[in-house]
Formats: sequence, C-alpha cells, structure tokens
Amino acid sequence: MFEATADAPKRSLGRRLAAIPSGRRTKWLVLILWLFIAAFAFTAGPKLAGEQQNDSSTFLPKSAESTQVGELESNFRNGSAIPAVVVYERISGITAADRAAAAADARAIAQVDRVASPLAPVVISKDGQALQFVVPIDSSGGFSTLPGTVKELRSIAQSADGLTVKVAGPAGSSGDFLQAFGDINTTLLLFTVLAVVLVLLVTYRSPFLWFVPLLAVLIADNLAQGVNYIAASNDWLVVNGQTASILLVLVFGAGTDYALLLISRYREELRRFEDRHEAMEEALVRSAGAIAASAITVAIALLTLLFSTLESTRGLGPASAIGILCALFVILTLLPTLLVVAGRWIFWPFVPRFGTESHEASGIWSRVGQAIDRRPRRVWVVTAVLLAGVAVAATGLNASGLPARESFRTTVDSVVGQQIIEDHFEAGRGTPVVVIGQADASSQIQKAVGNTQNVALVSKPVVRDGLVRFEATLAVAPDTDEAGVVVEQLRDVLADTPGEAKVGGDVAVNLDTRDAAARDRLVVIPLVLLVVLIILMILLRAFTASLMLILTVVLSFLATLGICALLFDLVLGSTRVDSNYPLFAFIFLVALGVDYNIFLMTRVREESERLGTRAGVLRGLAVTGGVITSAGIVLAATFSVLASLPITPLFQIGTTVAVGVLLDTFIVRSVLVPALSLDIGRAIWWPSALAGSSGPADDDGSAPSADQDPQNGPATGEAELLAR
Repeated sequence: MFEATADAPKRSLGRRLAAIPSGRRTKWLVLILWLFIAAFAFTAGPKLAGEQQNDSSTFLPKSAESTQVGELESNFRNGSAIPAVVVYERISGITAADRAAAAADARAIAQVDRVASPLAPVVISKDGQALQFVVPIDSSGGFSTLPGTVKELRSIAQSADGLTVKVAGPAGSSGDFLQAFGDINTTLLLFTVLAVVLVLLVTYRSPFLWFVPLLAVLIADNLAQGVNYIAASNDWLVVNGQTASILLVLVFGAGTDYALLLISRYREELRRFEDRHEAMEEALVRSAGAIAASAITVAIALLTLLFSTLESTRGLGPASAIGILCALFVILTLLPTLLVVAGRWIFWPFVPRFGTESHEASGIWSRVGQAIDRRPRRVWVVTAVLLAGVAVAATGLNASGLPARESFRTTVDSVVGQQIIEDHFEAGRGTPVVVIGQADASSQIQKAVGNTQNVALVSKPVVRDGLVRFEATLAVAPDTDEAGVVVEQLRDVLADTPGEAKVGGDVAVNLDTRDAAARDRLVVIPLVLLVVLIILMILLRAFTASLMLILTVVLSFLATLGICALLFDLVLGSTRVDSNYPLFAFIFLVALGVDYNIFLMTRVREESERLGTRAGVLRGLAVTGGVITSAGIVLAATFSVLASLPITPLFQIGTTVAVGVLLDTFIVRSVLVPALSLDIGRAIWWPSALAGSSGPADDDGSAPSADQDPQNGPATGEAELLAR
C-alpha cells in the first residue's frame, strides 16, 4: 500500500527541482553552495545597521513643504544643525551658583566635536526656577554620531545638589531614539531565537529537530539583511531602525512557519517511503506550491508599499519582501538538504517509521470540524457578529501620531527635559517653527507670523541670498496636535502674503508625516486588497472562495484593532498610535492572515477534488489544523518580542500582529472560514468546475467525515489516501 513505484508520477519540472536538494548526490552540492551563501550572509548582514536612516525629515517626499524648507536652510548658517536644549531646574529657585555652573557647562559644550557655534545665550524662566540654552549640533554628516554627541553633552551637564539637568529638544529626542534602536538589536535577536526555540521544542518534543529550522532561519535572516544592505548602500531603498527590527521578526516568524509546513509534510511522507530522499522529494512536491504561493502573496502585498509617499514606508515594503523571499529560498533549498543529510533520527524520540499510520486526520481538529458541521450557519453568524462587535472599539484609536512623551515606555532624559521646558518656558522653545521666504517681503512675513495664534515669539530676521529666515517659538508643546494646527494656520496666512514663504522645522515635519501617512492609507489599503484578491483567484481558481477569504481577513483586522485599542488604553493609558500604525498593521495582518487561509484552502481544494466540498473542508481542516496552529503560535511569539521593547511604536505593532495572528489562527481559520465554506457548499468554488455537477458529489448528512475515505471506509491517515 505504501509503494509508489507502479503509479510513479512523471518527472515534471517541479519534481525535477525538488529532486535537487533531496537527491542522494545533489544534496551535497546544495550544501556546499549554501556554505558560500552563508559566508556572504554572515559577513554582509551585520553591515545593515550602518545604513539606517532615522532622521524623520528624510522620510518625507521632496514635494512636502517641510522638506523644501529643509533644503532652503542650506543657505543659512547652521542650516544643517539640529538643536539640543540643555535645561536646568531648581524648584526652590535658580541660584547664582547654578548660573555659573550653566555658563561653565556651555563653555565646555562649545568645545565638543560636532557642536556648531555660536551657542544661544542662557535664558532664565520668568518664575526663576529654570534656565536653558540651545546647542546646535552639526548633522551634515548624518545622524549616526548623534547619540554619542548627546551622551557627551549629558556627561558635561549633570544634575547635582537638587539641580536637575537634562538634554532635550530635537537632538536629545533623536539621540534617545537612535540609542534605543541601537541597544535593542542584540536583545531582539536573543529573545526572538528563544521564542522560536521554545515553540519548536513544544511542537516537536525532540531535543535535536528544533536546531535544524532554527539554523535555517538564522541564515535566512542574515541573508535578508545582507541583500538589504546592498540595496540600502546603493540608495535603492531607505532602511531605518523600525524597519530593521520588523525585518528580523518577520523573517524568523515566516521562515519558521514555512519550515513547520515542510517538516510536517516530510514526516507524513516518511511513513510512506522507506527512502528518506524519496520522502523529501514527495514532501517538496506536495507542499512547495502552497508555501511558495503564501510567500509570494505576502511579498507582493508588501511591495504595494512602494506606492507610499513616505520614504520610511516605501523602504519597509521591499525590505520586508526581500526578507520573505530569502526565507522562502532557504526553506525550499537549504532546509530539505539539512533534513535529508541528518536522516530520520533527527525526529527522535518520535521517529516516523516506514509503514506506520498517521493520526493527524483523527485528532482535535477533526472533532472541531465535526462540531462546526452540525450547524455551520449558526457558527459563522455568531462568530462574525462577535468579531464585528469587538471591531467597534477600533474607532477609539487616534492615528494622529505619538507625542514624544508617549513614544517611550521607559523614562528618558529628553522626555523629562521637555516637560521641564513646558513647565517653565514657552512650550515650543528649542523646537522652533522655521519660516523662509523672499527677503523683500520680510516685514509682511514677520507680521503675519507674529499675529498667528499660539506663536509666542518670533526671532529677528536673518537674510541671505535674497531669502529671509524666521524662527517662531510656539506657546504649545511642539509634539502635540495643537502645534500642528499652528503650522496649518501659518501656511494659510502666509499663502495670502507676498514672498512665497514656506513653513518647516520639526513641528512641520511631524504634520507633513501625519498627512502623508493618511494619504498612503487611502492609496495602499485598497491596492493591497485588490492584489491579494487577484492572487487568491489565480491560486484557488474560485472567485467566491477568494472574496470570502478577503472579507474574513478584513473582519479579523478590524477586530484586532478593536482588541488592541482596549489593550493600549489599559497598558499605555492612551489610544494614540503612531501615524504609520494603521497601514503597517493592515499590511502585516492581511498578508499574514491570508497566509494561513492559503495553507488551509489549498488543502481543502485538493481534498474537495477527490472527496467533495463538505468532506474536503472537514478533512482539510483536520490534517492542517495542527501545523497551522503551531505556525500561528510561532509567528505570534516572534512578533510579541517587539511588544517587550521600550519603544512604543514597536510595542504597538508587535502587540497588534501577535493578537491578530492568534485571532486568525484560532478563530478565523479554524472556525469562521470552515463554517462559511460548509454553509456555502460547492458554490464556494465558482466559477471553476468544482462548483458544478462535474465536480465530486456532495451528499447530505451521510457524506464521509474528515477521517473517512469515501470508498474505503475509515482512513488510516492522509498518506494512505495519497498512496492509493
């Protein structure tokens, strides 16, 4: 029954390709080739960190007004400088000794490398409890040295004897962000590896097997970083710290998922084939299509981010797509080779013996399917209503962007310093709005800016090369919605004055980033849905099934946002999210959610072609339930590592993907999709032949169950059905 010689399939292209990593001789050639590829990966991969661009102003398109102001600033002295604000506070009142200490600190800071001159004069607050001075830091050479410069400033200006000293302003905040991203790389890798190892140990219950997929995804991660390093170093894409962090967990999560699917099928085939090389070839032939279709769907969905205007978002798309394709390449070439070289013993102590039975089709997921089959319409209606009810909470999310004080989950100097500034000075001091226009309209521009609500101070004009530059200090905190409103008002007022004045600075950058992110959502989200729908239709050859999967994934996405809105309010005390959060969450949840449905529905179609739709749905759920559940847990575990990091945007996206993947795995894929498929019946395959009378017949309650062959009674496992 287990021999596959009499009815051996023709040597198709797919089978010939599968024979390369699983062949008795060719596996060694593949292994040698991978030694060279791995050497490149582990050499080039670590260099990606040096190509990160974390200056938010570089993320905006050239058409953004704040970007244009940034370019015009090169005409003025210190145009490439980013200000740090050194602020001192003594609640009992600033003393003469405090003033002397601040003056001494200013003289020492002026000698620090990359500090531009001159420093702004020391300013004392009206209440006499604080003083500050602004330090321009030269950023013309990039932001990579900024954390070190800020750290040196803090080593000079230190708190002592009741005097609190902090380095804040744009330079202080950027330095803290860059330092945080630099510190988390090793931590993120360590905890991601630990999460994957734990899940693999629980899944396989083997002291050896877990190491093989882990080695494969480690190589895939370094290969992805190496390829992205080449792209970033040639200015083909922009990579920042957030992209690099997401890339790591995405490659680990998706790569481990693909490994689980391949190993699961390999274990099945080892029961049918005595020779492990033949078993691996058959496993690749049977599973590579679904794995590749899933990976390509995710990669294409990610590439739609190229239609974004924000460079940071555009960069995330191809960088992540490269990661997915590298994971696919490793899992379909290196992993089979490693498993075949290792032999059956790698599964010890649960070694799949030739001729033994598989029990996947009669386990818990078979019972879940039978329970759904009793009343499928009631099941999907109740499930959909519950998900829709939870989704209502998503309306509470505020995607206008995170203020600096909410961007970290730990206390950092720049946030504390900004609060001191807001308590004692004009809230926007140190983070001015920059206005540049024609010099011959200087007086009109100055008057218009000074008369704008919530503009506390306007600097003296600086004229250079026919242009005039003003700095406007706001009366509101620079990272708030109110500050954005001031920028909008300034742009409206200046549009009616001569001089073609433009408004920029960090406050304007934040506003333009928010507006660009809103535009990107309107463009990219419909495009992703269209692309995924087309891919599903090609893969499943059925419009009804494809539309059903799209609708269920969107419902799952909205429900996930609802759950996360409640979690963020509970854990963070706020439902404000990064302006890029909705788009990133949508891309990852829709792409990865469709992933699991592809694994399920491609198997359901395969079984429906032989058994009919009803039995095909039940059997597809039964035989894929275990491995898809394990895959979902792995992906959720890897993304949850982001939730442990101190940077709020990463916490938010990590939490959201983890919650969404678990929701997809245990509710959407295992309950909602099977119930809808059973209720719709064979019409789910419209317009393919399976939807008509030419497909296998579906009878009533007497149709075979998921663990029963329609002609030969109870099945002993999928391997026997495939061998017949």
